[in-house]
Amino acid sequence: MGEEFHAMVVTIVIITILFMVLKCILKRISKKVVVSQNVESPTTNGLYKFTNVEIENALNIGNMRRRKWIAHGRRGEFYQGILPSGQNVAIKEMHKTKDAMDSFIREVECLSRARHPIIVCLLGFCNEDGNHFLVYEHSSGGNLGQYLIREDTVLTWDARVKILRDCASAITYLHNYIDGSIIHRHIKLSSILLNETFEPKLCGFGQSKMLGMEESKVFGDVLENGIYTDPEYKKCGLLTCAETDIYSFGVIMLQVLSGTKLPHFDQDARHTLLTKAKDVSTGKLPISEFEDPRLKGKLINHEALKSILHIAVICVSETRIERPTINLVYEELNNIWMLMSNIGWPINVPPHV
Repeated sequence: MGEEFHAMVVTIVIITILFMVLKCILKRISKKVVVSQNVESPTTNGLYKFTNVEIENALNIGNMRRRKWIAHGRRGEFYQGILPSGQNVAIKEMHKTKDAMDSFIREVECLSRARHPIIVCLLGFCNEDGNHFLVYEHSSGGNLGQYLIREDTVLTWDARVKILRDCASAITYLHNYIDGSIIHRHIKLSSILLNETFEPKLCGFGQSKMLGMEESKVFGDVLENGIYTDPEYKKCGLLTCAETDIYSFGVIMLQVLSGTKLPHFDQDARHTLLTKAKDVSTGKLPISEFEDPRLKGKLINHEALKSILHIAVICVSETRIERPTINLVYEELNNIWMLMSNIGWPINVPPHV
């Protein structure tokens, strides 16, 4: 009787261990299946799926076969790559965290749909053996924030207007997407890349939200975006439609006009800039107070400066109901750009309509 009881206990223990092992294996498999289903959905049409070998061959550049680092991201590292065709690309190697994985899925799903001349082109991705990479077209000029502090190159006035107009056209496309709307949620200076001719590309879609026509346009997850964070969104914790992108873009416009690059989390610096902008816009301060000092003595269309400043001030209104739609912002910026072109102001870069 004792031996039978002992054998029964051993059997139960073995079965329990096998059950736990099987449960663990199934849990891991289920996680992989979820990721695969999300990334391999029909929204990835047009994207090439790279293998690990292809990614490594693209990353290892030169005779020394070493990676060329470009930048550090919160959810991944950026490297320069070269495809077999000779095309230069930027390759983002995602960190192995849940946050980075969520960002990876969002970018693949969003950028496989969003195709616009001013939105960075995602050429493909890799999700093989636990490795996750995103392959983008390469913009060699760095980001807009870097140009506001560079000493060797100063963005001309007309280049700044065109960059703002083009970025507004990209956001207009997102907010009026055919299946609903796409909210970027993380617009900032470093989310605007420039190439060697100062053509902008909007990037950084790892926190974007895609809203179908039938979906609710309210979210409860507050995304902190430093000085670009919509104060009403931060206060109530609700993101309604696209007004938070409008606020962020307004802060960008003020920095580009004044040539001021604010520290990302310096709320006092933001308050100072917004107060100054409102005082200049209402005539309490002269327009010269909002000129980039590095453009002093160079051609500035002051009427255009006043008009864009007025638009930007409305965009950074405290409540979303006071802010304009991106359609109106783009229309005003486009009108200003066309007026500058038609009245004969020198344009260093061709208009992109």
